[in-house]
Amino acid sequence: MDEGCHVDAMHKAPSVEERRASTRAQLTVEGMGCSNCVNRVRNRLLQVYGVQSVDVDLESGHADVVFNPGLASVADLLHAVALAGGDGRHEYRAYPIG
Repeated sequence: MDEGCHVDAMHKAPSVEERRASTRAQLTVEGMGCSNCVNRVRNRLLQVYGVQSVDVDLESGHADVVFNPGLASVADLLHAVALAGGDGRHEYRAYPIG
C-alpha cells in the first residue's frame, strides 16, 4: 500500500428527502486492491445525492448500496464507481449483480 494513496472513510448523514424511500443495489466492483481503494469507492458512492449507506467489501469485490430510487439510479452508482478512479493510478468498474 502506497502512503501517498491514503484515503480516509467519510461519513454521511442522509437528508430527510434521501431517506423517504429506499432500495438496495448490489454491485460487483473491479479494480480495488487495498483498503484505500475501498474507501475511495465508498466515499464516491456516498457523494451521490440519494445514497443513504454503502458497504464495500474488498475480499468479495462487492458493494451494497442503499439509495432512494427517486433521486439516484443504478446508472448513477456505476458512474460514481468509475469516477472514484480517474486519477491516472486507479481505475474502477462496477456491474449490477442480478
